[in-house]
Amino acid sequence: MKGAEAFRVALVTAGSDEEAARIARALVEERLAACVNIIPGVRSIYRWQGKVEDDREVLMVIKTNAESFDKIEERVRALHSYEVPEIISLRIDRGSEPYLDWLAGSVFPSSE
Repeated sequence: MKGAEAFRVALVTAGSDEEAARIARALVEERLAACVNIIPGVRSIYRWQGKVEDDREVLMVIKTNAESFDKIEERVRALHSYEVPEIISLRIDRGSEPYLDWLAGSVFPSSE
């Protein structure tokens, strides 16, 4: 296993459970993500095209490696309905070694 810093958590919001599940399944099937948690009921207040919006969204929490983030961004953009989807990456600085080993073996390219 590489150090925890080789791994990332990516956050992506979607407009529906169905869209989030479709994107999550594609990322896991393509081995770009080891796991995607889908959290419904997120309320997002944001500025878009000069107006303040208040919408319900679904948050995807994507566990991956640093090498795969660019491909995740590319796939999310291709599959997402939003003109400008949220796609951000957070570095993991520590984690359970057995979990990080599993993550490393579940995402391609391998982080081993």
